[in-house]
Amino acid sequence: MDIFLQNIINALQWGSFYAVVSIGYSMVYGVLMLFNFAHGDIFMVGTYIGFGIATLLLALFSAFMPGWMIFILVILITMFLASFVGVFVEVVGYRPLRGAPRASAAITGLMIGIIFETGNLIILGAKRFSFPPLIESVTYNFGGIYVTNVKVLIIVASLVMMAALHLFIKKTKWGMAMRAMSYDFQAVPLMGVSINIIAPMTFAIGAGLASVAGILYGQAYPVLDPYMGISLGWKAFVAAILGGRGSIMGAALAGYLLGFIEMFVPMFFPSTFRDLIAYSIILVILTFRPRGFFGMAHSTQLRL
Repeated sequence: MDIFLQNIINALQWGSFYAVVSIGYSMVYGVLMLFNFAHGDIFMVGTYIGFGIATLLLALFSAFMPGWMIFILVILITMFLASFVGVFVEVVGYRPLRGAPRASAAITGLMIGIIFETGNLIILGAKRFSFPPLIESVTYNFGGIYVTNVKVLIIVASLVMMAALHLFIKKTKWGMAMRAMSYDFQAVPLMGVSINIIAPMTFAIGAGLASVAGILYGQAYPVLDPYMGISLGWKAFVAAILGGRGSIMGAALAGYLLGFIEMFVPMFFPSTFRDLIAYSIILVILTFRPRGFFGMAHSTQLRL
């Protein structure tokens, strides 16, 4: 039972990363009907931006500013800067291809990701960096179940971000415009909603969320690598598909489901079977529910 409960805590932490990153995939796919395959590398870039901001703020203010305040500043500044990365990707990479086949946009996303990875190697080299600890880790023992304040922070912060995004999508006029664009990509611009505003906003929000996920990831797993976004990005993409086109709730739920599967598989099978079993379960789910958990009925009629 102790191992079971410990794995639940670990799965919630790991699933939080998948959930937050998959939301960026789901938003872009829902609004623009394209897969932003560069999103995993945007997560990587956001993590490195957070690393740079954290290192700078610690050098300047650590003597008279508490760690939690520096942590908040790092998140706010990194989200702001990373949002411009998202806008840049949309304007330079995807906007010229709006009328092109979806395969062209998909290949462009892959190339943008390679450019980010190679640019990182050129600028910073192949050396791995260690994300500075902004929050001092404290471990609590609850009857043999070990929980750190960092784990709790990651889980709570992820849930708060997803709830805030859900409220933004449901309660604001920009969120309403995104939902309308998701329902009918071609008709809504004819009603005065500019795609040149909604599209960059969607990319900016997705990149901002991915950067926060990167900072939280850096607190739990502090080793930074130029290729750190590949595996996590692809799995977050799978979670976005499983959740259903454009569904924030579905992407979050699928992200946590994937995190739980990956944590609990080693309890019963060799750890090398983790991906095989996880993807097999997802394949079975999509076989019986091809639209995903919360995909809209008309999604199956839309062109990929």
